[in-house]
Amino acid sequence: MSAWVIWLIVAVVLGTAEIMTTTLAFGLVGVAALLAAGAGFFGGDAAIQFGVFVVASALGLGVARPFALRHIRQPPMLRSGTAALIGRPAVVLEEVGPHSGRVRIGGEVWSARSYDDTTVIPAGKTVDVMHIEGATALVYPRE
Repeated sequence: MSAWVIWLIVAVVLGTAEIMTTTLAFGLVGVAALLAAGAGFFGGDAAIQFGVFVVASALGLGVARPFALRHIRQPPMLRSGTAALIGRPAVVLEEVGPHSGRVRIGGEVWSARSYDDTTVIPAGKTVDVMHIEGATALVYPRE
């Protein structure tokens, strides 16, 4: 069996491992093995094949993989709707207790309740939105 066939088998095995793991490492080393198989097919001796494999692996893992990983990473998921209000500051417009109240979150007026049923928050205080239940903001006073 020729050496280039062995490189081809190694490339297929590494390509299969890449499909199973999706790390981008096995695939790049598999491409290097494929290039070494090509060097062997066109008459390169074992030293040339191994050299092609080492250089291609080093370039793939050292240059191409970090570049690809930077572009694959997704930005953090954007919160929208009521989920975007959680953690935002609000100003109490009408006293907020365990059953009723009003707050201004950004430019909108929301009905509100105290997150802690024993807390009453006077008008003018700044609070944090802890949770949204329907159209009611559950708020907690800032320290």
